[in-house]
Amino acid sequence: MASSTSSPAPGSRSKKPLGKMADWFRQALSRKPTKMPASPESALSDVSQPSSLDSPPSLGPSSEVSPIPTPSPRGASGGSGSSSSGRWSKAYDVCVCHSEEDLVAAQELVSYLEGGAASLRCFLQLRDATPGGAIVSELCHALSSSHCRVLLITPGFLRDPWCRYQMLQALSEAPGAEGRTIPLMSGLSRAAYPAELRYMYFVDGRGPERGFRQVKDAVMRYLQTLG
Repeated sequence: MASSTSSPAPGSRSKKPLGKMADWFRQALSRKPTKMPASPESALSDVSQPSSLDSPPSLGPSSEVSPIPTPSPRGASGGSGSSSSGRWSKAYDVCVCHSEEDLVAAQELVSYLEGGAASLRCFLQLRDATPGGAIVSELCHALSSSHCRVLLITPGFLRDPWCRYQMLQALSEAPGAEGRTIPLMSGLSRAAYPAELRYMYFVDGRGPERGFRQVKDAVMRYLQTLG
């Protein structure tokens, strides 16, 4: 007995797929081709900006971030790196301690030390102390700001309690430091040499140039050790 169902014709099966393919081609042809941006600037202009306030703004061509310069190390130029050590680490080369009655002799000594090629930097209390400053404070500051101390030891120096204070303060600044405290004896015998200084050689003021040259040479020798 023949079946009532009839099989479709061979050509009728491909009608539906061909129709879908034709629709897809029509849609593809009807679409506009995507325009390639000519430059990054035009690409940025085609992109819509986000409306959210939390989103960071985009960087345009003129919003380039400049690099942060790296700071150069201090002292790389060599301008003042060497001034923090050696001779120039202190304000004075010599602090001259003397009695009031020996002011003229102290001025002559300072004039000798500051003259010539050496040009030593001297502190003379009545000349260089700050007006209105406390006497003790000025003395302590001068001693700590000087490489060497010259004690002009005379009969007037031994009689003056203030000079004895200067001597003890100078010794306390650098106890045992060779060459930093230089006694200059003038008008005194060896027996009158202060007991606090007996472990130090002194310059005899009765020698050539009243011992000024020896004092200068002693200061220069010490400064050379500073480098």
